[in-house]
Amino acid sequence: MRQRIGRRLKGFVADLQARGLRAPLLAIIDGNPGLRPALSRTWPATAVQRCAVHKLRNLERKAPKHALDELREDFHRIVYAASADAGRAAYTAFERKWATRCPGVGRSLHEGGAELLTFFTFPKAQWKTLRTTNVIERLNEEFRRRVKTQGSLPTEDAALILLFSLVASGQIKLRKIDGHATIATVISKRLRPAA
Repeated sequence: MRQRIGRRLKGFVADLQARGLRAPLLAIIDGNPGLRPALSRTWPATAVQRCAVHKLRNLERKAPKHALDELREDFHRIVYAASADAGRAAYTAFERKWATRCPGVGRSLHEGGAELLTFFTFPKAQWKTLRTTNVIERLNEEFRRRVKTQGSLPTEDAALILLFSLVASGQIKLRKIDGHATIATVISKRLRPAA
């Protein structure tokens, strides 16, 4: 089953590339085991950020109920750190503490690895948005809820028209990405070849 999902994701990413999508600077992903290798094969230079919200949920499933508040506090020290150095220090402390106390939590954090800290390489104003996939998931969830009420959408264009009309009417609200004013600068710096 995993191989079939991996092949589908590889095909999905390859199809995006074939349709003209250039290598993204950053991909924010959940823990889907096939997505990471598919991205690496197609766009090896793309930075990857693991979703902090998904990782926290995974960690919570491996911890005893009485330790959840403490686990959340320790994890938040990582993802809400004031700097990359502070985030790495908090990551190391979390790993050291929880690997002995609850080995499943330690393994799960280690599985996310440095990809939990990728957002630190971007401007601080964008960190909140880049830590998680929640922004796009919220949009998808709301769109799915609206589509459920339709009998069917006969074409892809019908789905796009519905999405546009929901956004245009204000029924689905899109907000600017935090730090949106610096995105063009970030892109130009990351695309500029090193001298």
